[in-house]
Amino acid sequence: MAGPDAADPTPGTEASLRLHSLSYSLGITAAITAAARLELADALGDQPASVRVLASAVGADAEALGQLMRALACHGVFEETEEGVYAHTELSRLLRADAPAGRRAMALLAGAPFAWNIWSRLDEAVRTGRSVFPDLYGTTLFAHLHESEPELGRLFDQAMAKSGAVSAVAVADALDLSGTGTVADIGGGRGTLLKALLERRAGLRGVLFDLERVVAGADPALRAGGDLADRCELVAGDWNTGIPVKADTYLLKGVVHMWNDDTAADVLRTLARNAPAGARVVLVEQVLDATRTPEIATVMNLLMLVSQGGRERTSSEFRSLLTRAGLEFRGITGTGGAAHLIEAAVPAAP
Repeated sequence: MAGPDAADPTPGTEASLRLHSLSYSLGITAAITAAARLELADALGDQPASVRVLASAVGADAEALGQLMRALACHGVFEETEEGVYAHTELSRLLRADAPAGRRAMALLAGAPFAWNIWSRLDEAVRTGRSVFPDLYGTTLFAHLHESEPELGRLFDQAMAKSGAVSAVAVADALDLSGTGTVADIGGGRGTLLKALLERRAGLRGVLFDLERVVAGADPALRAGGDLADRCELVAGDWNTGIPVKADTYLLKGVVHMWNDDTAADVLRTLARNAPAGARVVLVEQVLDATRTPEIATVMNLLMLVSQGGRERTSSEFRSLLTRAGLEFRGITGTGGAAHLIEAAVPAAP
């Protein structure tokens, strides 16, 4: 009787190819980042163009650019309409500087030198449970971006603003603020979400809490002289030393995933200690066991670990975290997008 090798002379071929593809997927990151740096999406107009025309427009070697375009088109970033001629796709248009929901800044960050450096030491982060960033750069990710590489810091701010503007609409639609007079956005950046909430609810007041540098760059509508300034207070501070804000509802959007459980519990405990009894605390985060895009969420989970020592969490892990912080878990609501609303309440005084 013939053995399995006779029937299949190359056992595991499909698995080998799949693993090979995954192992070299760093090349996809490099290709997309190169396209963003070369501004290929901006050079290509509404009509298809040849590689030679594109090469002339962006100052590239035509033969090498052809290699890049072939790889990008294989993954749906540009389309080869005929040999050596390329047109836009839905993905490639997101790399244009004028795209309303563009992802060019995100692509540039994904392939930045610091990103390659920290990803190359993921095994170390897994062994220690800590970010490798301080050992490599002597400081935290955000301090490095804004103090040592300000151009990358601006890119990071742009990327967060783009993604924040999209998600703010979904969160504002899903968040029930009935009974809330004042909402505080803790670590709210430029106040994109807070602005959306104030614009929708005429009687609502808001507080934007973040670092002094961040609050200084808040959306003009929230600052002195802005349309919403009379209903918004800007408070500069550091959540590591205290959160001196009183509100009926506290929002922390994309914040808790930057921390490990110990740090997250400490900050949430501090918030709860200063908040009024019965106040709501709403985390806006991905939920690993409820996401529609686990292939993205699980990689972001690793990125949080290697870059900041943080993590994404499952439903039960959020429940445990909030309970550990002394809050009463209330439930999880979807927004229709990647984020979920994880809600808790500050318990009444005994």
